[in-house]
Amino acid sequence: MRVIGTISHPVLKITVFRMDSRLSVKFENAGYEQTFKLGDHERLNSLEAVEAWVDEALLRDVLAGLGAMHRSRLAADARALPAVSESEFEEIL
Repeated sequence: MRVIGTISHPVLKITVFRMDSRLSVKFENAGYEQTFKLGDHERLNSLEAVEAWVDEALLRDVLAGLGAMHRSRLAADARALPAVSESEFEEIL
């Protein structure tokens, strides 16, 4: 797999990869990533075609999906790592 280019965005890092004749687009923020594997569709076979495919509607959906991933992570952390109460600490004089 090799990087064929990036798409600029103020919040996300967007990278386009090629593996054989297939393209993938990875959207990343600080802690999460979402990848679309585009396959070997003949109309999406260049960086320019993928740049046109990544429109405002898709970017809104990706940002919403990354937000949902973050909320899922926080909920899982809360279940697995319950808050420590102050009474569990020894008193320091």
